[in-house]
Amino acid sequence: MKILIVAAHPDDEVLGCGGTIARLIKEGFEIYTLILGEGMTSRDNIRNREKREKEIIELRRQAERANKILGVKGVFFHDFPDNRFDTVPFLDIVKVIEKIKNNVNPEIIFTHYERDLNIDHQITYRAVITAARPLEEETVKEIYSFEIPSSTEWRYPLSFSPDIFFDISTTIDIKIRALEKYKTELRKYPHPRSLEGIKLLAKNWGIKVGLEYAEAFKVVRILK
Repeated sequence: MKILIVAAHPDDEVLGCGGTIARLIKEGFEIYTLILGEGMTSRDNIRNREKREKEIIELRRQAERANKILGVKGVFFHDFPDNRFDTVPFLDIVKVIEKIKNNVNPEIIFTHYERDLNIDHQITYRAVITAARPLEEETVKEIYSFEIPSSTEWRYPLSFSPDIFFDISTTIDIKIRALEKYKTELRKYPHPRSLEGIKLLAKNWGIKVGLEYAEAFKVVRILK
């Protein structure tokens, strides 16, 4: 069975479901990652793609290393402007997702939560739902949305209410090793996107459902 992870930025895929990816790959699933944005130019007041070229290339290398640790079979990149997805025609984003989806033919998609603080995450969610409309010929039967630390919980009022949890007790260390490859994206504790913060979040979800470590998701659609 094939799974496609659709993330707005490099590191979102590991932050949101890295432990689940590693676990499902161990169980025999074939997983691919699509990263829609370059993830770097929002650090400037005005987008300057050329100025950030070397950093963008390095960030993609980090993404490839991280996904390799998880066991992902292939990583696809696009170049939508970081934190500026709302400046891009929505259909262009949908078409990129459709192209990769039709290439991979996944039965399951994991993507962002619809009400994240980050505008790119919101638009990615909408684009995935549009690209995977439940038509007769659609291969995608299940869609799950994940949280991103320092985005999902910073949107007020809080609304992320997960209804499915994946036990990642045996793969939390793989997730942490993958995140370590994102050297430019990690922050120091107590930032939510620190290695310690990520592990504490997984432990917190685990406590809520009687597990050592867990990742939490919101079910968007399941067709049986």
